[in-house]
Formats: sequence, C-alpha cells, structure tokens
Amino acid sequence: MKKTLLTIAAMFLLLPAAAFANAHHTKKDIVDTAASAKMFKTLVAAIQAAGLEDALRGDGPFTVFAPTDEAFSKLPEGTVESLLKPENRQTLIDILKYHVVSGDVKAADVVKLSSASTLLGKDVSIKVKYGKVYLNGKTQVIKTDIAAKNGTIHVIDSVLMPPPAKKDIVDTAVSTKMFTTLVAAVKAADLVKVLKSDGPFTVLAPTDEAFKKLPEGTIATLLKPENKDMLVKILTYHVIPGEVRAKTVVTLKSAKTVQGQKVKIMVKDGKVFINKSQVIKTDVEASNGLIHVIDTVLIPKD
Repeated sequence: MKKTLLTIAAMFLLLPAAAFANAHHTKKDIVDTAASAKMFKTLVAAIQAAGLEDALRGDGPFTVFAPTDEAFSKLPEGTVESLLKPENRQTLIDILKYHVVSGDVKAADVVKLSSASTLLGKDVSIKVKYGKVYLNGKTQVIKTDIAAKNGTIHVIDSVLMPPPAKKDIVDTAVSTKMFTTLVAAVKAADLVKVLKSDGPFTVLAPTDEAFKKLPEGTIATLLKPENKDMLVKILTYHVIPGEVRAKTVVTLKSAKTVQGQKVKIMVKDGKVFINKSQVIKTDVEASNGLIHVIDTVLIPKD
C-alpha cells in the first residue's frame, strides 16, 4: 500500500513537467508562426529567398518586426519582385536583418526604448505617440507579442528600409557638389587613399566659393606637379586627427592638424571661426570621420 501511494505521488509530481514539455513543443518557431498567420506570405517568401529560414528557425531568441502583405504592397511597383531575384539577394538579406532584433523583446519593453539595434548592425528608432508605437517615425506597430518558441513577432504596417551606408570623407565631399576644387586638390596631392582610410579624421573643408577668394592663379599654380609638397602642406592643415564634433570644437581654443601646426578656434557672437575662416556647416558625417564646412581656405605658416 505504501509503495502504491509513493508511485501515485511521483506521478503527480511529474505531470506538470510533462505537461509543460508538451505545451512547449507544440509552440511553433518564428517562420512557422508567420506562415500560419497567413498575412505574412510575402515576408515568408522573402525569408526563403534570402536563405534566412534556417537562421530564424534557430534557438534565438529573436524579435521580428514583421511587415504584413499589405505593408509590402505599399512599396513601389516591382520592388518585391526585384528583391526576390537571386542577383538582389544581399540587398534582401540586409532589409530582412533590419527587421530583426536579438533577444525576446516584449511590447512592455519596446515602449521603454528610444531605439533598438538590429541584426544588420543599424538601429531603428522607437517612439510612442498618442499611445501608438512607431519605428523610424513612420512605421506603426499594429499588433504585438505574437509568441513563438524562439522569440516574438510584432506586426508593422510598412517595410523598414535600412539607412544608406555612409560614404567615406572623399566620396561624401564628391556627392555634395560644393567641394569640386577641394576634391581636385586632394587628387592632385595623392591624398585620396589616406582620406579613404579608417581614420577617423575631421576635415575643415573649404567650399568652391572659399577657393575663389584666393588670389587669381593660386589654384592653378598649386595643382601643378612641381608644387605638390606645398599643396599637401595646405590640405593636411585642414585635417584634424580623430572625430571632433561641433559640440567639442566650441570648447577648444586650438587644435593640432595632421600637417603639424595648430589652428586657432574662436567663438564670437554665436559663430565659430577657425583662424579667420568661419565654420558655416558642421558635423557632416562620413564613414571615417566628419566634415565641417568653412568659408575660407586655411593657409599654414611658412
């Protein structure tokens, strides 16, 4: 009798664990959960085309901001078809990774955040407005906390597009189209490779208008091969090692340049001056540093 009672007691102790185990195994992973919802057909097709299905079936946990089929239909005509082509696979992978956050982040935690880092390595901004949650300012979270065995799905009403990759300092200068002379000078001085390297650098960049202030014939003379050393000296006088943002610049009285000499920094009537040149735009970001735009070419001492 005692043995029978012990056996029954043991069975009752085991039942909760067994029941939990069975309930756990019946929960689907993120991919199957999305497939069964029937409103993520495009998303599931994209995951398969990108070769990310196995990853999103893994242990995770992951938090997926999942665009509905309706969300994908908002993209320009032909976009989805183009993304699903093999030759555009990397672009598709990047877009999908931008919708996935590592860890199991429930809605109660999402609303406490101002941003979240995605598997792409780029952040999505998070803002709560009038009781609604928005990603990157425009994408609304319309349903939350769909549970999967390896994470959580939050449903969103538009596709998140990753911000474009930052260009290096040289390409950033080229793309603005107001540094034509500066770019030509950098090329003539053979400094392109240096300013495309990791850095970081802070470049005090004179505009084309700034170069026009120089005495007539100065630019043409500097661009001649025999004057390369002088050109290098002038250009490196416009480069500060490190990433020095505007908020730091205004706290300095001087800064040492790559050329070796220091430039003087002064704040007057709310304006920032480098030597006698005014800073007219700040913190233009590049992948390897910053550009501050100035209105006059800086000339180092002899």
